[in-house]
Amino acid sequence: MSLPTTPVSLPESLPERDHTVVWHPFTQMQTAPLPIPIVRGDGSVLHAADGTTYLDMISSWWVNLHGHAHPAIARRLAEQAHTLEHVIFAGFTHQPAVELAERLLTILPDNQAKVFYSDNGSTAVEVALKMAFQYWYNRNQPRRKVIALTDAYHGDTFGAMAVGGRSAFSAPFAPFLFDVDYLPTPVAGQKEETLALARQLFTSDVAAFIVEPLVQGSGGMIMYEPAILDELFRLAREQGILLIADEVMTGFGRTGKLFASHYLTEKADLMCLSKGLTGGTMALGVTTCTQAIYDAFLSDDRMKTLFHGHSFTANPLACSVALASMDLLLADETQQAIQRISANHSRFAETIAGHPRVSSIRQRGTLLAFDLNVGEQTSYFNHIRDHAYQFLLDRGVLMRPLGNVLYLMPPYCTTDEQLAYVHEQIIALLDSL
Repeated sequence: MSLPTTPVSLPESLPERDHTVVWHPFTQMQTAPLPIPIVRGDGSVLHAADGTTYLDMISSWWVNLHGHAHPAIARRLAEQAHTLEHVIFAGFTHQPAVELAERLLTILPDNQAKVFYSDNGSTAVEVALKMAFQYWYNRNQPRRKVIALTDAYHGDTFGAMAVGGRSAFSAPFAPFLFDVDYLPTPVAGQKEETLALARQLFTSDVAAFIVEPLVQGSGGMIMYEPAILDELFRLAREQGILLIADEVMTGFGRTGKLFASHYLTEKADLMCLSKGLTGGTMALGVTTCTQAIYDAFLSDDRMKTLFHGHSFTANPLACSVALASMDLLLADETQQAIQRISANHSRFAETIAGHPRVSSIRQRGTLLAFDLNVGEQTSYFNHIRDHAYQFLLDRGVLMRPLGNVLYLMPPYCTTDEQLAYVHEQIIALLDSL
């Protein structure tokens, strides 16, 4: 007679445990494969639990500037953690927040005067919009309209969604979003149309004009020229409209200059920063503004206060790693790396220019993008996205196509040898289509 046996319960893997309790962003959880467990990062390389390595060519959603687990940033974080991890930022201050604000204002356009801290890119945009609306409210000249660009993306909170282009992402929330007027993105062939409509829409009842300067990220890495944005800014300025530059993605060297705004003659009144602000190590957002906007909130009337804040506003740990990241960013070695990667992208763009599966190659600094030409309209939901993603992932390259738009945004520590390997895999992908 056989003895009864007790079933052995095998331990669940980390991806299985994740699937039981976690809801991932931008993921259809019913059909998505189990997530890949990452145990370590080193420079541009991510190490998975099974020993597989991946070259992080999208800087982990555009945040990582200097490579994963950078020792200088880790050291600064540890030092700060032993000194002050957090303190309320209403009525109190601390050295990292003050120093970061001082140093940011030295590298931003010279009309920026004040720094307001928040938590991420969406909240940085929310703050800018609230500043713009309340600026006019405090002056007893209420303006309620906002102008944005089609295909814009400014974040996923409600104000940020409202000023983004209407899409499948915002469709369930459309009844709750405030109305925004849109200009066609001023790419080649649309400039005159954009200018003509701007002359109609830029009126004295518009509070603000918000743009992602020169590169629209989530919209498909759409790129346009500084001259046309300068012209739009001048038209808006004629009506007193406040200008908001959302540099959450384009800031900190991505476009070849420290900020995309440095390509412009005109200067925004408000700027939104996040992502690369901390080198990708901590969550932190910043909204900067001119002295004139700040002054509109100064009053003996407490109702003119900007009633906005976050529990972790100006977190000392985040401010400290942002300072460490800025040290690295401004170093000659990093500035040379930015130019090296930009030149490498240019050479690769020439290599693939004649490929029948490639169209609309565009580049701005360390950002290189092109469309995969597979007979469908360019769209986030183009079927080729999943094939391209998996093809490259199977070859140790992490890229996250925006539909049929393939793009490179590597950390600045990425070597020429690593880029050459990535280029080989991209060509193999193209030849497989």
